[in-house]
This record gives sequence, structure tokens and C-alpha cells, in this order.
Amino acid sequence: MTSEQPGRVRFLTVAEVAEVMRVSKMTVYRLLHSGEMPAVRVGRSFRVPQDALDHYLATARLDLVADDEDEAGPRAGRLSS
Repeated sequence: MTSEQPGRVRFLTVAEVAEVMRVSKMTVYRLLHSGEMPAVRVGRSFRVPQDALDHYLATARLDLVADDEDEAGPRAGRLSS
């Protein structure tokens, strides 16, 4: 049980963000380095505000890749913000 106080920002580690998003830590690092997801540096580590993760996930959408007609059927999309 956590004692969350109103108005306080909760920061997540890269590993926690990766777990929530079900991606690798490297994918999270790519998002941070590209600026797609904001973060704070603490020494040599990154911390991601919970609000930033929530906003990223809420605004992410699926862009379908349009290819020439292919007998294999629809292609997998890529998640982008």
C-alpha cells in the first residue's frame, strides 16, 4: 500500500516504464533520447514522471503501414505518438 500525496509527482525508473509498456528497457531509452517521452536525469539515471507516461500512452495511436497489395494480408502497424 502506497501513501500517495496529492500534488506530488511520482517518478518511475526505466525498468518500471518498460514493465508497464511491456517493451524492453532499450525501447524506453530510445523514447527518452529521441524526446518522445520526457524524463529527468538523476546522476546517470533517468526518471520518468508518471504523468508523462500516462500522457504518452493516452496519445499513442496505431499507424497502419500502407504497402502495395500483398497476398500475405494486412501488415502489422507501428505504435507512434
